[in-house]
Amino acid sequence: MTRIATARNDRGSAAGNAVEVHGIVKHYGATKALDGVDLTVQEGTVLGVLGPNGAGKTTLVRVLSTLIKPDAGTAFVGGYDVLRQPKQLRRTIGLTGQYASVDELLSGYENLYLIGRLLDLPRREAKARATELLERFSLTEAAKRPAKTYSGGMRRRLDLAASMIGRPRVLYLDEPTTGLDPRTRNEVWDEVQRMVAEGTTVLLTTQYMEEAEQLADELTVIDRGRVIANGLVADLKAKVGGQTLQVRPVDPGELPRMARCLHDTGITTATYSADTGLLAVPITGEEQLTAVIGVLGGHGFAIAGIDTKVPSLDEVFLAITGKPASADAAPSLVKEPVA
Repeated sequence: MTRIATARNDRGSAAGNAVEVHGIVKHYGATKALDGVDLTVQEGTVLGVLGPNGAGKTTLVRVLSTLIKPDAGTAFVGGYDVLRQPKQLRRTIGLTGQYASVDELLSGYENLYLIGRLLDLPRREAKARATELLERFSLTEAAKRPAKTYSGGMRRRLDLAASMIGRPRVLYLDEPTTGLDPRTRNEVWDEVQRMVAEGTTVLLTTQYMEEAEQLADELTVIDRGRVIANGLVADLKAKVGGQTLQVRPVDPGELPRMARCLHDTGITTATYSADTGLLAVPITGEEQLTAVIGVLGGHGFAIAGIDTKVPSLDEVFLAITGKPASADAAPSLVKEPVA
């Protein structure tokens, strides 16, 4: 990941970087949960951290939150050293874990006010901040009800509000929308985007590809405790293969012959799927697109539709890690051999 500056501020991290991680290692017995992780998050941006279950994402968040100590490596958050300045660092961060951690016996308002006071906010400011966040997360009507009466989505919103009560410079969101309905998920996304617009830096772990594309400025992919890819979403997609031309013939039975014709003219990357009824050809520009259509038209194939697509983030994830992002993820095109 490209750094925007190399000058160091007075607390040790590079100017312009809110989070810096260098060679972080964490063992659990013989298992290496983190195996030399390096990453940076620029101030006022969102870094999406992707990886399959057990990749080390949550362990990384726990290290950066000072909840556990790494076995090796260094990390700075907001300029503070994770190992040497944990108290100062904790005052700069907010954390929303995978499960809502609110006191079910307290009301929504009491939960937020309590967190504010624990962060040493004056009483008046803690009250004002709690009221502001309840309104922002559409919880005002439920403010006086015990949190145990809240729905799962309401608890999640309350948990996110609690992580923001101290106006953190850096916010960790560890799979924040797991289990939420689409409407509530969108509300969380809107709030994250608002916070980033106000200058907050976000480190987001997620297995939802749509979430990563919606929120992240850059992506880091972790697998088996190692960073295996990073960069802009568009750059990672380009590495997988750029655009694909998809051709749908009027007669799906013509797919094998269409692919053979293209192979005979040197376009050997053509594949097809009988299930989808599509012929697929990776292309890098209009010249290749014109060549493919010219060959098919020249052989008299009747074409029902033509489309171009870039790889989805699910396909990028599959190509990089060798496994789908989630249980229901699958390649969009089943390739069949050309006889």
